[in-house]
Amino acid sequence: MKRAFFVTLLLVICSMAFAQEERTWTEASDLTLIGKMFPDTPNPYHRIDTVKYKGFTKSENAQVRMSSGIAVSFVTDSPYIYVKTDYANPGNGANITGISSRGYDLYIKKDGKWLWAGAGAPAWGKLDNEVRIVWNMEETEHECLMYLPTFSEENSILIGTKPGSVIRPGAEPFRHKVGLFGSSYMHGASTSRSGMAVPAQLTRMTGIQILSIACSGNSKLQLYYADALRDADVEAYIFDSFSNPNAAMINERLFPYIERIREKKPDTPIIFISSIWRERNNFNTKSYEDEMAKMHMADSLMKIACKKYNDVYYVKSDASTPGHNHQVDGVHPDDYSYELWAKSIRKRIVRILRKYGIK
Repeated sequence: MKRAFFVTLLLVICSMAFAQEERTWTEASDLTLIGKMFPDTPNPYHRIDTVKYKGFTKSENAQVRMSSGIAVSFVTDSPYIYVKTDYANPGNGANITGISSRGYDLYIKKDGKWLWAGAGAPAWGKLDNEVRIVWNMEETEHECLMYLPTFSEENSILIGTKPGSVIRPGAEPFRHKVGLFGSSYMHGASTSRSGMAVPAQLTRMTGIQILSIACSGNSKLQLYYADALRDADVEAYIFDSFSNPNAAMINERLFPYIERIREKKPDTPIIFISSIWRERNNFNTKSYEDEMAKMHMADSLMKIACKKYNDVYYVKSDASTPGHNHQVDGVHPDDYSYELWAKSIRKRIVRILRKYGIK
């Protein structure tokens, strides 16, 4: 009884402290949004203007309106930071945390490096609730980078700070613009926090800004995606194009896809990355056969593509761990395995980009 009383008392005290922290609200899009391949979408938290670009399926339309890969850069001296969201379509996937799918992931620069600072998301039944991301900070200016939800669409994102404190747009914290189109892996499926998706990790590792259009299950070398991507103002492309399509699709679509990009971007470097081993293949014989077929098709065709087309590259990926037990659902890595994936491709990608002055 005494323990229950003290627990209840502690919760009451915490809720009172929470309530006493008054907030001034700032729309995130009034600050500095990074990670957007198309900066002029009518809704600032969408990744592609689905009125301008056609051909997407209903699922793809929903996915390109999700905010995965977008982050807000700002400076504040507030001792606490809150977020309040008006969701158009909140994420609630089975193989991903709520913090990643509909929540926020905050990094703050310390000693020249991005250091994790806090994360949070509203409970599923209380989506209108304010979420406290970090508190009890020193009231000095902090350079902040907050990643937006991976599997949600938002109408409005408000950042709450102490009344009278500074909050202003941050500088663009990364160099260059490299476009990425990929599968659920790049979308951030099974990450615990949105900042652990491969594009976000690569950006922090290299200092080169990766602009992500990742669509879970739908990176299949579709030409209508190429039509949009080739309009982007980017200096290079990275494609995770072999995780979703089967071997027949890869055989049919790869060269036309490259050629569609090349019509408008004849000299822009294009880097394809291989898919990773899926642990469900360990005992599922049909899955193993299908995966081996598409991996073989990708390897053989990319060997031809790198000779056939100028400035086209193929980089092998690896997210495996010694115990083969770091995939959440037999397909998608956990945070540690995603970090291994980013590290496995980082050096090769950096070397390729450096050839084009992207460093």
